[in-house]
Amino acid sequence: MTVYIFVTGGVVSSVGKGVTAAAIGTLLKARGLHVSIQKLDPYINVDPGTMSPYQHGEVFVLDDGAETDLDLGHYERFIDTSLSRVCNVTTGQIYSSVIAQERRGDFLGGTIQVIPHITNEIKRRIQQVPKETGASVVIVEVGGTVGDIESLPFLEALRQMRTDIGQQHTLYVHATWLPHIGATGELKTKPTQHSVRELRSIGIQPDVIIARSDYQVTEDLRAKIALFCDVAVRAVIPLTTTSVLYEVPLILEREGLGDYLMNRLGLEARQRPDWSEWEQLVAAERAPRPKVRIALVGKYVELQDAYMSVREAVRHAALAAGVEAEILWVHSAELEKDKGWDALRSAHGIIVPGGFGSRGIEGKIAAARYAREHQVPYLGLCLGMQVMVIEFARHVLGAEDANSTEFDRNTPHPVIDLLPEQRGIGDLGGTMRLGLYPCQLTPGSRAAEAYGVPQVQERHRHRFEFNNTYREILGEHGMVFSGLSPDGRLVEIAELADHPFMLGSQFHPEFLSRPNRPHPLFRSFMQAAAERARAHDSEARPQEQEAVE
Repeated sequence: MTVYIFVTGGVVSSVGKGVTAAAIGTLLKARGLHVSIQKLDPYINVDPGTMSPYQHGEVFVLDDGAETDLDLGHYERFIDTSLSRVCNVTTGQIYSSVIAQERRGDFLGGTIQVIPHITNEIKRRIQQVPKETGASVVIVEVGGTVGDIESLPFLEALRQMRTDIGQQHTLYVHATWLPHIGATGELKTKPTQHSVRELRSIGIQPDVIIARSDYQVTEDLRAKIALFCDVAVRAVIPLTTTSVLYEVPLILEREGLGDYLMNRLGLEARQRPDWSEWEQLVAAERAPRPKVRIALVGKYVELQDAYMSVREAVRHAALAAGVEAEILWVHSAELEKDKGWDALRSAHGIIVPGGFGSRGIEGKIAAARYAREHQVPYLGLCLGMQVMVIEFARHVLGAEDANSTEFDRNTPHPVIDLLPEQRGIGDLGGTMRLGLYPCQLTPGSRAAEAYGVPQVQERHRHRFEFNNTYREILGEHGMVFSGLSPDGRLVEIAELADHPFMLGSQFHPEFLSRPNRPHPLFRSFMQAAAERARAHDSEARPQEQEAVE
């Protein structure tokens, strides 16, 4: 029978529940168990697809096209498993489903209430995960913080799950924060006690407490938390802040959480956990490496979570290349005001990620032009590919008014235009080209060299595409269309023939990058940026020597 591990958070938001849930999944997968992870989000939006990145960080897209919370990116990167749309549930989805049932008359005229109708739908969604994935262990993270009014129906559903399927098949993990009082040099457990009391008032007694802290948690503090929160001392797991995200599973393993979970749930390991790969990863992250400066030119750079997967993909590629990536966060709108150019000029590589709307677009186009004219390695992601095409059309073809119809409906040269099937669509949510699509690679191209296979599958999230009317003339001037849909209709990858590395993809490669398996395009881009950094260093040394003499 499937076992369920429910992860809640207390004291403060952003306590690290998502990474904790992902790391727990890693502990169990290392023991040979089939694990899946689900996020329950309390907001009333159906999904984060229509939300501003400033509100909710990046939108993480799955193989099946589901637009989900960024925590699903953590889940996939840690447990290295492709998740599906059943793995992200929102209040909006729950209420939409129940109201639709009521309108059909499914409840035979009954009064619809939070209990049992809403909680039953939540439980049904939770139990869908093992049915669709075959997972023997399902980890369920509840968004928000205990005490939030909007998460109460989810917590009530989790309470009922223990009654429905039994104590031996459920386990509650509560992640909390231990604040540090600078004046006395103390870590305080009182907020954790209050948070657990709030949880217990709902009817949930945590089995495990993850005690997050910036400082070392002593044994006497563990004992105190255990005493006042009614959990075993060995079930109080300190999790001290680490500079290396991928060390979290190793920390939890050292604290005995993996063995405790197996014993408490009566699970049998199918293999002995081998942490050598993760240990090597952490050691490589901590080892001194030459720095490579990567300018990330975006429009939401004030909130770095808006580019969470891009940042992690850069980190993965840098480790594989044996360098340390220093990301320079460059606001594209500032480039339009002639600000931020020093950072861009100092970069060894430039990434222009995805985004929507016209704000900051000319700054992104300017960044693409700088990369092309100065031979700086460039990687364009979705919109980043589109601005690369616009820039090329303007300054190589001489079509000064070239643009995307997203930004200028009346442009005489719409090198980027709506997909035909997108015309006439009114609703914004869930109506883009979303999810996994095949891409055929052109032999001999940089893209084909990076991947090393003739065809790949990549995740998409966009409405606008390259306009095939311009394919021939751009090709004559040096643009290579190195990735196409299998029917040849859609341009998936464009690159420049006479450039060290200038490539843009219509899809989002960052979603498929893994810590020990960087995405091929990011890896090739980082290698090109590292080569540029080495060349610049070798040029700088003689000049420095001259100055000393």
